[in-house]
Amino acid sequence: MCGRMTMTHPTDAMARLFDAAPSNDLPPVPRYNICPTQPVAVVTAAGGRRAMRPMRWGFLPHWYKTPTDGPLLINARAETIADKPAFRAAVRERRCLVPATGFYEWTKDAEGNRLPWYFVPADGAPLVLAGIWQDWGQGDGRAPTVAVVTTAASAWMSETHHREPVRLDPGDWATWLGETGEKAAPLMRPAPPGSYDRWRVDPRVNSNRVEGEELVRPLAS
Repeated sequence: MCGRMTMTHPTDAMARLFDAAPSNDLPPVPRYNICPTQPVAVVTAAGGRRAMRPMRWGFLPHWYKTPTDGPLLINARAETIADKPAFRAAVRERRCLVPATGFYEWTKDAEGNRLPWYFVPADGAPLVLAGIWQDWGQGDGRAPTVAVVTTAASAWMSETHHREPVRLDPGDWATWLGETGEKAAPLMRPAPPGSYDRWRVDPRVNSNRVEGEELVRPLAS
């Protein structure tokens, strides 16, 4: 799964990377502990143009009367995304890119304590995750919401967690955004071996109230 992430890359540099027009209300960076229900910067495409805009991390199906009417849908499973009523229209019509710097996963020790690990691209490039989005609500309360697509973990990733977010290479971005007319389903796969570096970090990141660069520093042994 993907339940926390970071974003430290400058907004203007990311907009240029995606050739996307940035909105003026994107969340500020750097951010070292992005949690569900918080805004994230997302890249969408429509009419031959790309935009970078904020969305609530936590997909809200149209039948939810309030944001808490059902489960918090921060992830969408690749294996069932085309069949689930909450996601099937979005994966056909509203795919997006979710830029990040890295993400966290957790293991447990013998006492059941949650031990956080931080994952970053091994090549130092920005991390771009596959997402789906949907507007929720009506009138002035209408707001875009997003979920990160996940798939079964690679053998290496499964040492930490049985799921992983779908990572998109630059050559995949246009296909995922629906700009090429090609099928996007083959992109929903685990990252190749060697795609990530990982290290243990301070358990303080377990709290959604904590922020700061020290959260991603390797934990001293």
